[in-house]
Amino acid sequence: MATFILVPGAWHGSWAFEGVTPLLQRAGHTVHALTLTGLRPDDEAAVVASANLDTHADDVLNLLDRARITDATLVGHSYGGMVISAAADRAGGRISRLVHLDAYVPRDGESCWSLTTESYRQSFVAGAADTGYAVRPPFRAPNGGDLRRRPHPLASLVQTIRLTGAVDQVPRRDFIYCSGWEDATPFAGLRARLQADPAWRVHDIPTAHNAMREAPVAVAELLI
Repeated sequence: MATFILVPGAWHGSWAFEGVTPLLQRAGHTVHALTLTGLRPDDEAAVVASANLDTHADDVLNLLDRARITDATLVGHSYGGMVISAAADRAGGRISRLVHLDAYVPRDGESCWSLTTESYRQSFVAGAADTGYAVRPPFRAPNGGDLRRRPHPLASLVQTIRLTGAVDQVPRRDFIYCSGWEDATPFAGLRARLQADPAWRVHDIPTAHNAMREAPVAVAELLI
């Protein structure tokens, strides 16, 4: 049985996987769904302001240490792809599989900011106008927004990732492409690139971006 660590995208918490987690658990797997630093309901403004991509990678690494996990499958949704890439690169061989669920797959020196579309960059800027350090959730998500969403630390979206190449040694890497929002997805080019890379397995699922909510059974089946 596998040990899954589920990392949500921007503005979301562990609750984003609430439809998938019990399905994995009923299949006999161990599941840890994370809420990243700065996204927790009781996080103070100073915590949100200081949280960056390194902070979020450390959230994953600290869980590995705390739970003594030595063979993990990391699942990252959207921005969470940045997090699992950074964490896997630093995990010292404790990651056996990466699953990027409609998520960014960065190369060294890239950031969520550099990889996303201009419309998303504009929404980051507009969303951070109030505080300068936290991006408000978009008023309209691709298939609606959950009221539990919280302002996301801006630094984590603009910090460049530093990769040593260790992430490329993870034995299995999967990319799940959500094909139901072709008019707005920032991942079409990434899908084409990974399809041409024999190190990756690419899967399509006909949902909008938040596949975990639209089709939790299908997502769980792909993960299993």
